[in-house]
This record gives sequence, structure tokens and C-alpha cells, in this order.
Amino acid sequence: MSDLYFLTDEQMARLSPYFPKSHGKPRVDDRRVLSGIIFVNRNGLRWRDAPREFGPHKTLYNRWKRWGAMGVFGRMMEGLSAQRAEPQTLMIDATYLKAHRTASSLGVKKGISGV
Repeated sequence: MSDLYFLTDEQMARLSPYFPKSHGKPRVDDRRVLSGIIFVNRNGLRWRDAPREFGPHKTLYNRWKRWGAMGVFGRMMEGLSAQRAEPQTLMIDATYLKAHRTASSLGVKKGISGV
């Protein structure tokens, strides 16, 4: 089961302050649920297709929906990015993008001379 987790103990320790507190009965393991959410989103699966080891698919979906509405994922990203001290530069190479066939002839209509 431990090979199904996407996050190490150290990573979960850094994320634990961002999870909402449990009220009442104990929740299903946050690490297992978060790994299931990552697995489903990473592989583009339906919630039903998540492996049983991550827990019930309804639990995965409910946590994803609830945590998203509460802003948990956004706070995680903001908090983790604020902890990073050294600046980073990200570069995107867009040479692979295809241009539409009419991109080079904008404004020129068939049968009208450009002169």
C-alpha cells in the first residue's frame, strides 16, 4: 500500500497545516485520499475508476469538491510557494504550436487585390 502514496511523510508534514480540522468522528487518512485525488487527476480518470486502495471513490470526489470549495488546494500552493526562498525562472517554448491556416492572411480576402 505504501507504494501507492504519491507524497512522502516529510511532504505530508509540510501539507498538514493546510488541511481542515476534523470535527466529530475521525476522517479517512488524508494522505491516502490526497494520493487518490492526484492519481485520478493525473491520469484523467473518472472517480469510479480510482483503485480501491485509495478508498471509496465517493470519498475521493467529496474531499476534492469540498476542499476545492474551501480553498484548501489554493492555500497549499500559496503556502508552499511562499516557503521557497530562491527565485525561479520558468520558460515556455511555443514553437510546437500550430498556426491556423488563415493566420498568415488576416485581413486579405479572396479576390481582392492588396495593391
